[in-house]
Amino acid sequence: MSEATIEVSGLRKRFGSTMALDGMSFTVRPGQVTGFVGPNGAGKSTTMRVILGLDEAEAGSALVGGRAYASLRRPLRHLGSLLDAAALQPGRTGRNHLLWLAYSQGLPAARVDTVLERVGLQTAARRKAGGYSLGMRQRLGIAAALLGDPPVLMLDEPFNGMDPEGIVWMRGFLRSLAAQGRAVLVSSHLMSELQDTAGHLVVVGRGKVIADTSVTELLAASSGDRVTLRTTAPAGAATVLERAGAAVSGDGDGDGGGQLTVTGLVAEQVVAMLAAAAVPFSEVSAHRASLEEAYFELTRDAAEFQAAPPPGNPATPSARANAEGAAR
Repeated sequence: MSEATIEVSGLRKRFGSTMALDGMSFTVRPGQVTGFVGPNGAGKSTTMRVILGLDEAEAGSALVGGRAYASLRRPLRHLGSLLDAAALQPGRTGRNHLLWLAYSQGLPAARVDTVLERVGLQTAARRKAGGYSLGMRQRLGIAAALLGDPPVLMLDEPFNGMDPEGIVWMRGFLRSLAAQGRAVLVSSHLMSELQDTAGHLVVVGRGKVIADTSVTELLAASSGDRVTLRTTAPAGAATVLERAGAAVSGDGDGDGGGQLTVTGLVAEQVVAMLAAAAVPFSEVSAHRASLEEAYFELTRDAAEFQAAPPPGNPATPSARANAEGAAR
């Protein structure tokens, strides 16, 4: 087995009457960023704590490079992790925080300066970490995860607190780690960031894996055979397409005419039928789902907490996302 893997197999964990993990199983492989996503209470944090030996599972196993984390003599050389950016001594400087960790792992002080430069904190290294912003604490936590130059990294919500420049940096940074052959597990609620970063996705809900697939395959499956149609004659277009067996939904109003969603026909068929019936249209395009759409389709029945939609408004994915926020 490659050292650059996390293998989770059949994890079960109960907190009182709540089943936190119910047979959780997946593998994080080298050379790619794996997104780890799911609603609040899905079991993501518990899974990561079990991987690190911070919580003990009642059944199943969680192995790093084929070994339990607790059995590793110098664990930071095998797995670097960031679970809580606030887990530091505020009175220490950023550099001293890393020096203390490096000493515990038998790592040279020069490694501290290397990782500080890599995450862009060299100019703030001698400031007390208690005065760091959340984004700076995230960078310090990532520097700590990199100290042992590990083949596996596990990061929980690394985009939190990042400004726009930091988010762009983080995307490229995570991709570069995977390009070096490392296995990278990233838990995040920000689907837009994972869509641009992750190659693979593990979607969980109620302590189980709902989907374990590449992002490309997930988006293709979610996009389906839907076609977006814009026309100044929505009623006529709907009649022609429904006669051909398509399902048509949408709005007859809007700029440039009505926008309809057509299911059951590919874009080429829609164009041919409308042209033959002399129905005007300005746009026909295959629908491409976003990762957020695909995520909400998969987890619709797995969310433990759901806010009611505002009066008079539907519970759209974006409304649900805003209501739930980033609480875990």
